[in-house]
Amino acid sequence: MEGRPFNDISYERFLSEGKLMGSRCPKCGVLFVPPRSICIKCYGTEMEWVEMKGKGKLAAFTCIAIGPPFMIKEGYDRKHPYVSGVVELEEGVRVVARIEGVDGSKPETIKIGTPLQVEFLHRGEGENSTTFLAFRPS
Repeated sequence: MEGRPFNDISYERFLSEGKLMGSRCPKCGVLFVPPRSICIKCYGTEMEWVEMKGKGKLAAFTCIAIGPPFMIKEGYDRKHPYVSGVVELEEGVRVVARIEGVDGSKPETIKIGTPLQVEFLHRGEGENSTTFLAFRPS
């Protein structure tokens, strides 16, 4: 997958296949996750797909007690907040995702620098199926 030409294949499709993909500018080498079709450093337009290892560390986080309706349906509320965080991947780029396997009601137990592994959360069925990016302590 490394160096695969950037085309109409979508980031969401890769997520549904259990792959965390980014884009790289072959002109200057900058990586982006989620992928971009144009490099914001050198304005190159010949981007290519790159598969990430899916390992990183927690760089920042927030606990969210009042979320969107689909999160409330999953059981998250004021007493059961979910955690969203910034993950610094081994490749050096940062991505925002849900952080699973931590207690959002006790933010003092969540530590910056915690090693994380990618996890793909599949919700719904058939054409209504959606995959969300998440990370879990490794």
